[in-house]
Amino acid sequence: QVQLVESGGELVQPGGSLRLSCAASGFTLAYYAIGWFRQAPGKEREGVACISGNGANTYYSDSVKGRFTISRDTAKNTAYLQMNSLKPEDTAVYYCATGPWATMTWERYEQYGQGTQVTVSS
Repeated sequence: QVQLVESGGELVQPGGSLRLSCAASGFTLAYYAIGWFRQAPGKEREGVACISGNGANTYYSDSVKGRFTISRDTAKNTAYLQMNSLKPEDTAVYYCATGPWATMTWERYEQYGQGTQVTVSS
């Protein structure tokens, strides 16, 4: 069964760090680009970061640039989103997605995870 499963979301204080994981099963993640998206209550879904299939290119939204890092571990068939210096406005459900191209456009991906909740609050 082809599946993406996110994990790692939790409640964290402002200034803290989290690492989200996106584990793939039923297919080889290394062949695909990966995107991380988030959606906060009452807001549109936002592209946060993406990485090309070969890992050579990464892209970040202005809102997270310098604080978040996207990466992939081919051996573990897993992608990650390291989030540092977290702010309350980072609170959202975070989703990973895979597809042929590294893009910040949700609809251009082909497989999607179910999401993991990140809450940044004191």
